[in-house]
Amino acid sequence: MSAARTASTAPVRYERLGPVAVVTMDRPDYRNAQNSAMTYALDRAFYRAADDDEVKVVVLAGAGKHFSAGHDIGTPERDAHLPFERKAGLWWDHSDKRGAESRFARESEVYLGMCRRWRELPKPMVASVQGACIAGGLMLAWVCDLIVAAEDAFFADPVVRMGIPGVEYFAHPWVMPPRIAKEFLFTGDRMDARRAYEVGMVNRVVPTGELTGRTMELASRIAEMPRMGLALTKRAVNQAEDLQGLHTGMDSVFGLHHLAHAHNAETAPDALGGMDIASMLRHSGGRPAYPREAGA
Repeated sequence: MSAARTASTAPVRYERLGPVAVVTMDRPDYRNAQNSAMTYALDRAFYRAADDDEVKVVVLAGAGKHFSAGHDIGTPERDAHLPFERKAGLWWDHSDKRGAESRFARESEVYLGMCRRWRELPKPMVASVQGACIAGGLMLAWVCDLIVAAEDAFFADPVVRMGIPGVEYFAHPWVMPPRIAKEFLFTGDRMDARRAYEVGMVNRVVPTGELTGRTMELASRIAEMPRMGLALTKRAVNQAEDLQGLHTGMDSVFGLHHLAHAHNAETAPDALGGMDIASMLRHSGGRPAYPREAGA
């Protein structure tokens, strides 16, 4: 993929293959780091799949070598300051506000609000994960009902290094055992695909070169089931998770997340604790390569 991509290039591709809609994040030059343009493009794609009676299953994938390096915290197309038409909640526009009011309003919309809505899409969603699935990338994988991981996939939420208790869609204690979640967050270390399978976070681990085919094979098998049966079954399991505290737990941690941002704003250079992608990579043993590695 050429480095000449511009902000006008669509950040998400949509394709229907029989009863399966394939939604592909398409910012490979930046490891599919999520700016707001991508977030809203994902939202449109998921609505399109929900409205199409021919679609039974949705696959979420990432173009290039990586699923997603997380939220965009440092590419030339970062657009956190820009207004967008709000879709996921009733909080006001953030772009003309300051401080905690701005950040809380924006993240209630593009992170927690969007992810919660996508989790409720009444058709099964399958994440197809290769390479990096970091921080905000975890959120996108976790809203999916199933995760198929390539052998080269790795998962991490290193934002505790910013002084922040995990990403906004705080599903950690539900997608893995609590003690594993604590280790995952306390260390910020990468979890490889095999370990993610062992702790129950992913459904299948497949050879990297077979990821697309094996994901489509699973999606096609699911698509043979009745649409209403799938929708009701998904709803039943989601309700069980909510009864186990997922929804209210996320609300409480979202408040702690923004307490951390506010604390950083008072005691550090910025609301991210003075950390940027280069410093995050140095601490994790990675090699800074801005702007191609610009997510968290």
